[in-house]
Amino acid sequence: MTLKQPQWPRRWPTELVVGLATLGPLGRIPWAPGTWGTLAGVAFFAGVLTSLPTAALIAVALLLSWAAVGICGEAELRLGRNDPGCVILDEFAVMPLCFLGWPELAAIVPSPWVVFALGFALFRLLDIRKPFGIGAVQALPGGWGVVADDLAAALGTCLLLHIGIRFYSVL
Repeated sequence: MTLKQPQWPRRWPTELVVGLATLGPLGRIPWAPGTWGTLAGVAFFAGVLTSLPTAALIAVALLLSWAAVGICGEAELRLGRNDPGCVILDEFAVMPLCFLGWPELAAIVPSPWVVFALGFALFRLLDIRKPFGIGAVQALPGGWGVVADDLAAALGTCLLLHIGIRFYSVL
């Protein structure tokens, strides 16, 4: 099976595609744009998604990720660059997956901000370093590769958060 770049964003104007892919001005910040996309994703989760049941949280994350595949892949084409740093919708879209099992995580630590900070830091570490084969999925074509490495980093973050916080709870 060959993954093909979704065609639905082709009809959209370049300004809209690139504006969504860069989360407006955030992706144009000259230093660490992926960090800004991640912060926006954490803020979105903290402000809007923490009360969702797990199934709804997964649905939102998968819908955002599917949209990011199309938009980020089309932005690559319009910008003429492979996975450009300014394209940060992928980081934003996958952040809810970092916090699967949110109620259990938040119940163990003294403040929910501890979970947000740890999730942010772990995700950035995994997204930048790409260990455990995370970098390999980036080779997928178009927007699939742009989003897949972040998806893998988010799931790795979730796993490490649960392990770390469970370990903390027994100390």
